[in-house]
Amino acid sequence: MPLPSPAAVAGTLRAAGCVFAEDEAAVLLDATDDPAELADLIARRVAGEPLEQVVGWAQFGAVRVPVEPGVFVPRQRSRLLVDLALAAAPSPRVVVDLCCGTGALGAAVATAAAGPLELHAADLDPVAVRCAARTLAPFGGQVHRGDLYAALPAGLRGRVDLLLVNAPYVPTDAIALMPPEARLHEPRTALDGGPDGLHLHRRVAAGAPDWLAPGGALVLETSDEQAEGTAAAVRAAGLRVQAHSADELGATAVVGVRGRRLHSATE
Repeated sequence: MPLPSPAAVAGTLRAAGCVFAEDEAAVLLDATDDPAELADLIARRVAGEPLEQVVGWAQFGAVRVPVEPGVFVPRQRSRLLVDLALAAAPSPRVVVDLCCGTGALGAAVATAAAGPLELHAADLDPVAVRCAARTLAPFGGQVHRGDLYAALPAGLRGRVDLLLVNAPYVPTDAIALMPPEARLHEPRTALDGGPDGLHLHRRVAAGAPDWLAPGGALVLETSDEQAEGTAAAVRAAGLRVQAHSADELGATAVVGVRGRRLHSATE
C-alpha cells in the first residue's frame, strides 16, 4: 500500500482542526515509510494527541529533544528564557533547569553557551525525568527527581550561575479552558499553578537566593498578565528584577539577579 500524498494527509489534519496542517503533514510523512505506521500516527494526531508526542521529538531552537506520551511539550515561547539566560551569563559554569520537563532549556543553553558547564535538571514527573536524561546526556547533564530545590544535590547551594525555571503558572480554574492537547495529554503538575497561577513562582523565588552564586540569575517564565505578580515574588526574595517580553514569541519572563546589575538580552 503506498503512502498517502502530503496534500491528502494535510487535508485529513485540517478537517480535524489542525491549524498548521501542511507543516504537520510533512513531519508525519518524514517520521515513517510504513503506511500502516503512518496511518496510526495520523489517527493519534487526529484524536488530539500533541504532534510532538506522536512523533517522539520536539524541535526547540537548535536542539531536538525526545518527547514521550504524557510529558510536557516544550513551547517555542520558552526560547525567550534561553536568550535572557545567555545575556545574563554568556559563560555560565553551573546551570540548573528546574521544572525541566524534557530538559529543552538546559540543552539549549548548553548548546549555545561559551565554554563547558556543569548542568543539572530536576522535575517531579518521572516521565519528564526520563526524557530529560536522554536530552542532557550528550552534555553530561545530571537529572534529579523531586520537588523543586529538594531534588538538587546540596553541593549546588550557592554555586548556580543560571537558574532556568518554567514552573506551572496556569491558574487552576483556567486549565479547563486550555487546548485539549495540553489538558488531556500533559501532566496536570506541569500546568497547574494554583488559584492565581503564582504558587510555584513564589516558592521558586523564595528559595532562589540560597542556590544562586553571587551575580547568578534566576530566569522565570510567566505570562503578561502575571508578570507583575511574578516580579513581586522575585523582588521579595531580595533579587534585582526586570521583566521582559518578546511579542514575536508571545513570551514573557522575569529575571532576578543576585547582587549585580541586570543586563538585557539586547545589550
